[in-house]
Amino acid sequence: MSKTLSAATVAALLTAGSAAAADKVVFQLDWLPGGDKAPIYVCIDKGFCADEGIEVAIEPGRGSTEAITRLAAGTSDVGSADIGALMAAKVTEKVGITAIMSIFNKGPHAFFAIKGTGVTKIEDVKGKQVATSPFTSSNVFLPLVLADKGMTEADITLTKADPGALGPMLMTGASEVIIAWMTNVSVFTKQAASAGKELEVLPWYSAGLDLYSASLLASDKFITERPDVAKRFVKAFKKSLEYVKSNPDESAVAVNKIVPELSVDDVKGAIMDTLILEFNDVTDKDGLGVFETARLAETWKRVSAAQKLEPAALDPEAMVNRSFLAE
Repeated sequence: MSKTLSAATVAALLTAGSAAAADKVVFQLDWLPGGDKAPIYVCIDKGFCADEGIEVAIEPGRGSTEAITRLAAGTSDVGSADIGALMAAKVTEKVGITAIMSIFNKGPHAFFAIKGTGVTKIEDVKGKQVATSPFTSSNVFLPLVLADKGMTEADITLTKADPGALGPMLMTGASEVIIAWMTNVSVFTKQAASAGKELEVLPWYSAGLDLYSASLLASDKFITERPDVAKRFVKAFKKSLEYVKSNPDESAVAVNKIVPELSVDDVKGAIMDTLILEFNDVTDKDGLGVFETARLAETWKRVSAAQKLEPAALDPEAMVNRSFLAE
């Protein structure tokens, strides 16, 4: 005797079938989880990835170089990493990776100082003690920023310290200036407030360092074998970026739900710090996620100069694929 399935049972079976059919994608972070990585967590928590039939697994990283290595090896499908690092890797290692969407259309690099210490513009770092992390990509661009203002590294006293020590060094006066990312403004602002001080932030993009930075990169294997999945993922990721901008509080909660060791307050602070690198005058002019030809060429010009690579060694247009961003 046949039995009639209830509506709830049918819905459950359809849901199970949909989940079973989801395309699995391994997303590679270029660093540890944080508010600056909110879009991928929002994509999962708010169902934007699931709506596109995609199930995402997130892999943490320890820098753009490691992220690029994993993407090139095919252990991850798509991820976020600095496009400058990819440009260098394309020249030196011929990696099979393509940039498919811009995330930060402005570089995150900056000088941080305490207000009232005489550092209010880039030129004021001359003669100062400057502390930086040993591994940050900011160190690569430091000579260019200084040169743009008529200085060299000989004009500063550069010290390298653990990233976690930079804030305390600045607050205690152990270093007059530190080099860090704009994604850490809220962290350092809190530290300064606790010490009864105010922060002076000098982003390098304001000094003329015009370049793309964090970007969505994909392995060529993923693009070639699963182009439809790549297109659907970019669609979901872009929607997540826009959601984070409009809903920072909810986005911070979404990250905390998946990574509970991160406080909602700290995540929101990092989200607010990061938005200026994603939504700004460049975005207004070119569109979200777009690689504009002239800015891409300028990025390679800066990267090749910083890395001492032959400018003719790479055609930056050959390492991007804009088709996945198109609706």
